Amino acid sequence: MSSPYANLLPANGKWKQQITDFLSEDVPSFDFGGFVVGTKQETAYLYMKQSGLISGIPFAAEVFKQCNLSVQWHYEEAQYITSEELAENKGKIVVAIVTGPANHILLAERTALNLLARSSGIATQSYITKQLADEVGYKGLIAGTRKTTPGLRVLEKYSMLVGGVDTHRYDLSSMVMLKDNHVTSTGSITKAVQSARSVCGFAVKIEVEVSTEEDACEAIDAGADVIMLDNFTGPALQVAAQSLKRKYQGQNKSFLLECSGGLTLQNLGSYLCNDIDIYSTSSIHQGCGIIDFSLKIQA
Repeated sequence: MSSPYANLLPANGKWKQQITDFLSEDVPSFDFGGFVVGTKQETAYLYMKQSGLISGIPFAAEVFKQCNLSVQWHYEEAQYITSEELAENKGKIVVAIVTGPANHILLAERTALNLLARSSGIATQSYITKQLADEVGYKGLIAGTRKTTPGLRVLEKYSMLVGGVDTHRYDLSSMVMLKDNHVTSTGSITKAVQSARSVCGFAVKIEVEVSTEEDACEAIDAGADVIMLDNFTGPALQVAAQSLKRKYQGQNKSFLLECSGGLTLQNLGSYLCNDIDIYSTSSIHQGCGIIDFSLKIQA
C-alpha cells in the first residue's frame, strides 16, 4: 500500500543504504537463529499493540524488500489506531502480513519493528502536540529541532511530517542558525548576521537566538529573517512578542518570531500566543516513547 509521504524519500537515496547497514549491524557474522528455522515458507502477522499514528512504513517496507520478503499492508501511513479499536481486537491489530522464508522473516523482524516503533512514536507525539495547539486556537507552526539521533535523522524528520508538524531546519546547510556561541565568538549579533549573509546569499534564511528584547531588535535591524526568543517565561514571552510586532509594524522589516527552550506537552499551553509564528520543541522527538509492534509467525 503506497503512501504519498514515501515520495519524500529519493529512489536512490542514502536512506536505503542505511537500511542495509542496520541489517548488517544486527547480524555481522553467522545467523544462528536463521540456521534453526531454515528456509521454510512462512506467513507472519505484523501487529500494532498501542494506540497511535502509524508511521515509518517505507522504512519497514525497505527492510522486508532487502530480505526478499513479500508484504501486504492493511493500513496506510498516518492512520490513527484508537484504543477502542485495539480493545475490539484483543489489544492488537494486524497492520501487515509478511510472507517468505522463515530465516528471512526473522532476519527482518527486529530492524523493521524498531524503525516502525520509533517512527510511530515521534509521529504520534507530533500529532498530539499539534492537536493541543489547534484546540487552543494557535494559528502558527509547531516544529521539531535538530536534536535528532545520529543515523536516524531522515526517519525522525520524516516522522514529524507524518505527525503534522514542521521539521525546522534539516541540517547546518539548510538555514543559518546563529546562537549565543556564534555571537560570543564574532563579538556582536550585527557582525554575526552580516558575516552569515555574505556567504549564504538571498536563498538561505538567517535565524538568531536571543534572550532579551534588546537583542531581538538588534537582530531584526541587522536583517535576520527569524528571531528565536529562547527560554522566555510564558508571560514575558507574550509581552516581548507583542512589543516587537508593534514596534516594527509598518516598517520595511520582514521577520518571524520563534519560541524555543523547555517546551513540553505539559507547559505548551501557557506559552502559546499568535504573536509567535513558530514554537519549536525537541519533546516531540526526544521526549517521546515508542509505539509497540510485534511480528508473529502463524502456526
